[in-house]
Amino acid sequence: MNFKDLFSGLASDYARFRPHYPEALFSWLATLVPEHHLAVDVGSGNGQAAAALAPHFESVIAIEPSGSQLAHAEPIANVDFRKAAAEETGLDSGVADLLVAAQAVHWFDLDAFFSEAQRVLRPGGALVVWCYGVGGITPEIDALVHELYEKELGSYWDPERRLVETGYRTIVVPFEEMATPPFDMHVSWTLARLVGYLGTWSALKRYVEQHGNDDNPLERLFPRLQQAWGPAPERTVTWPLSLRAFRL
Repeated sequence: MNFKDLFSGLASDYARFRPHYPEALFSWLATLVPEHHLAVDVGSGNGQAAAALAPHFESVIAIEPSGSQLAHAEPIANVDFRKAAAEETGLDSGVADLLVAAQAVHWFDLDAFFSEAQRVLRPGGALVVWCYGVGGITPEIDALVHELYEKELGSYWDPERRLVETGYRTIVVPFEEMATPPFDMHVSWTLARLVGYLGTWSALKRYVEQHGNDDNPLERLFPRLQQAWGPAPERTVTWPLSLRAFRL
């Protein structure tokens, strides 16, 4: 199955700069299912969610279509990384207790993915998907980041990105939905770290591909971003997670 491979060229930066999900999220995920034999992470990227699931399940299978992303995954004893699509995992039917997709569902063929989730999960298993938006630091910095996101890069985002902006709430899922508690990601970053993260945005990659390296809106924004950041060596960045959980 074809997929939009927007991140293979940025795989090392993606592994380096993308924030990590809170441990409390994965402790909660483990409470959703009575058995903890197998968890499956689809659209796994470099395996952030898979690695965090590993302490809670006997085995984890990380499914990712990009070989470049898989090449930047850290080996973990009970995590099996496999190159495959979320819609065609290659897994046997009824084997998974939990199936998750972290910041990935908007890239999937949704009907095909939900059919595959229903096939792969055990009866009573759980499907959980989540995403996060731009994040927040201070009003001054946030205004500049949103300027980059909307004004400079707005037309360069894939239409699927709009599903993230609505927190996946507009996606119709054919399973019983469960209530979810709130979770946030918090990191303490330098300005250089923030710029590295912004550099992983797929819309920025597309912009530079079309306009050339000499016309990079992130580079143009940097002096103003530096001024807004001020003398603080690090600042706290917060991303609320938008979760949806389902029982099959």
